[in-house]
Amino acid sequence: METGNKIVAIGMSGGVDSTVAAMLLKRQGFIVVGLTMQIWDNSFPCTATKSGCYGPNEVNNIEDAKRAAARLGIDHHVIDLRNEYRDVVIEYFRQEYAGGRTPNPCIMCNTRIKFSALLEKAQASGISFDLFATGHYARVSFDTLSGRYLLKRGIDTSKDQSYFLYRLTQRQLASVLFPLGGLKKEEVRAMAKEAGFEECLMRQESQDFLEWDDYGILLDGGGKPGNIVDEEGNVIGRHKGIGRYTVGQRRLLNLAGMKEPYYVLRIDTKRNEIVAGPKRSLIHWTLIAEDLHWLIPFNELKYKKLSAQIRYRSIPTQCEVAMMEDETVKVIFVNPQEAITPGQSVVFYEDDIVVGGGIIKGVVENK
Repeated sequence: METGNKIVAIGMSGGVDSTVAAMLLKRQGFIVVGLTMQIWDNSFPCTATKSGCYGPNEVNNIEDAKRAAARLGIDHHVIDLRNEYRDVVIEYFRQEYAGGRTPNPCIMCNTRIKFSALLEKAQASGISFDLFATGHYARVSFDTLSGRYLLKRGIDTSKDQSYFLYRLTQRQLASVLFPLGGLKKEEVRAMAKEAGFEECLMRQESQDFLEWDDYGILLDGGGKPGNIVDEEGNVIGRHKGIGRYTVGQRRLLNLAGMKEPYYVLRIDTKRNEIVAGPKRSLIHWTLIAEDLHWLIPFNELKYKKLSAQIRYRSIPTQCEVAMMEDETVKVIFVNPQEAITPGQSVVFYEDDIVVGGGIIKGVVENK
């Protein structure tokens, strides 16, 4: 790619990944401009207890990003997205939990905020750029045979973040750069150390959505208390509000006297009930997914060997994908999956290529 005079805006968090990504782009000859999102608006009373994407420590992250940009000698801008983030990501989070589903705020943020509202607002404020980059561990290439851009896993399988990016469009993929996609995490850390960015290496990486543990703060307490029932409908306990629970969770059930550990199996919003049972009842062969997004048209995938990933850290598993009349898909796994969770995304791959994905609607009880 010709880099001369091309301006790349890069999302900067102040962490090691986005800092090294910006450094690499500058070394490649691009004119680099740093963009940092401001999303925390002090709407919720909380104290930060860990590293996360959303919380009061954002002010420190912004300062870290400013310092990194200054040391790199690049322009830096803070883009105020507090209203957009609250209206889109936080509201989505609240509605999903209220509906008994488990949201994935990172996917919503990438789709509607980071690769959309951030760029639109930056351009509207007079910041010009040709391309956009992030520190995601993912890759993009152009396939001359099909004439389309391909989204691929990052080389470092332990850090690969392509799962979060499956809803990107061809237009977005055509103008995005992922400088870290071909690198291992240890290589990135070594580059940061060599360049003198020790402060980035000392900073704890954001592994969570929130900087605190109690989601109930976002959910107006998480809803009304109700019954916990077993698979036969017998009342075995009380829950603290369905907004505090997700499929596969054991914490907060507080079920005493059970012969074996019980987990959340289903959330019944109509009855305001949590259905709990043993771990073996969490295992299923088949799921239904909706709200689909294909990076490669589905009719080109009918005879391909696909694998699917049901959460960020899950192991991709070979599967069959069948399109249904109602525009959902039925996904049948070669190996059964544990804790398939409505509201989470299932992402489909052909080898290391992301071909599409959708939102998990539910499970089918029998294969």
